[in-house]
Amino acid sequence: MANDLLSALRTYLAKVSSGEKSPQEVAAALNAWARESGEAIKQRVEEEVQRSVKRMGFAKQEELDRLSREVEMLKAKLVTGDRSQKKSSTKAAPKKSAAKKKSSTPVKKSATRKKSSK
Repeated sequence: MANDLLSALRTYLAKVSSGEKSPQEVAAALNAWARESGEAIKQRVEEEVQRSVKRMGFAKQEELDRLSREVEMLKAKLVTGDRSQKKSSTKAAPKKSAAKKKSSTPVKKSATRKKSSK
């Protein structure tokens, strides 16, 4: 880039010296050249930054926004699904059968007596 600038300056200096161009025309041409060069540099820097960001694994803001919307949508579906499950589970709750009652009279066990040995 430095070589480009030097060669452009030499060319314009020669044109001003020979009377082909006025100093104002040379200044305007140099301003245009500087803007174009600045845009080219800006584009190169942006491309390099994007490559570096991609290589490092960073996410873009638009990707984060899309994922946030998707999470909110899934949460809404989950809440809606929970409500419908609660309604259906309360309606179709199975009834338990009553357990059989034990008799209230105690059963006596017969005790065996030991014979005394005399």
